[in-house]
Amino acid sequence: VQLQASGGGLVQPGGSLTLSCAASGSVFSNKHMGWYRQVSGKQRELVAIAESSGRTKYADSVKDRFTISRDNAKKTVTLQMNGLKPEDTAAYYCRAWRYGVEDWGQGTLVTVSS
Repeated sequence: VQLQASGGGLVQPGGSLTLSCAASGSVFSNKHMGWYRQVSGKQRELVAIAESSGRTKYADSVKDRFTISRDNAKKTVTLQMNGLKPEDTAAYYCRAWRYGVEDWGQGTLVTVSS
């Protein structure tokens, strides 16, 4: 599956952004989907997961601020980010995986700064 992430940008602390990841080229509904982020020089880390079953999981650092959702008909996964903090600044990547096969989208940069 090909993944195209969008929605990054510059936002002030406390603000909101919505990231979107559009999938094409393969069945979407049976894949687990996730958002990850990476700061230069650090390891990529999990932000949120939306499993094919619909179950969601969040990193403790974003719980109660971020919401992941998926639309299987539109083949999209969205990350609504509220209450953004400077430490949320990173390149955000979407990932699709199932049965040992994974695909990554290109990163979309989120900068939280006043």
